[in-house]
Amino acid sequence: MSVAFDLPHCSGLEIAPYMCGMKAILHFVLLLWSSALVAQDLPVLPAQDHSMWQAVGRVNAAGYRSREMCTGTLIAPNKVLTAAHCVAGTDGIGPLPHEFTFVAGWLRGTAADSLLGHEIWIHPRAYAEGQLDFRFDVAILTLERDSTVPPLPLVETEISAPYGILGYSSRRPHMLGASFDCDGQITSALLRLDCQVSPGNSGGPVLARVGSQWEVAGVISAMGQAGALAVPVSRVPRP
Repeated sequence: MSVAFDLPHCSGLEIAPYMCGMKAILHFVLLLWSSALVAQDLPVLPAQDHSMWQAVGRVNAAGYRSREMCTGTLIAPNKVLTAAHCVAGTDGIGPLPHEFTFVAGWLRGTAADSLLGHEIWIHPRAYAEGQLDFRFDVAILTLERDSTVPPLPLVETEISAPYGILGYSSRRPHMLGASFDCDGQITSALLRLDCQVSPGNSGGPVLARVGSQWEVAGVISAMGQAGALAVPVSRVPRP
């Protein structure tokens, strides 16, 4: 399924279509379970580097071999950060928690861990107007048990570029794609990156360098005209 929107520009905020009536139009695409859209995949992460990123995995809606998938990140032993539209579509109605499976470190048919969903938290403002507000397109899937895979930490303060992106694409669902040299900044309530993303990357982490390690700074939501749009983790409750 692919979802495309023509959205009005509202006082500099390009992604609040339900709150204003300005005439300027921006076209962008929600990266939701689709292989039909023409988009640029992230470069393939070398197989030998996958072990460094096992906290990133696939959020599958119908079993771990399904191609209906997004990307998610362990941010606590039993909590996966992803995009709200990955678990609830564009209208806030999606599968039940136990219908999701998170496969951590998925690589060519094997996973570091595989866990069923137990509960879903969706940002309370994500669907406050009846349809998805991209500024709050974040969700947390609580798993039925703790994972054996160490989670990635969330950044404590706003971090500047360079950023990294990790994600599985619908066209290449069995290996991570990655880019670690993305420029970007937070404007109009979104983290805007110059790296291109593709369907399946939704829910994937935006990473920022903190000292010697990478930490999660945002969640990929949509594909804009200039690159990826992401929700900063300042809108995510701390696990």
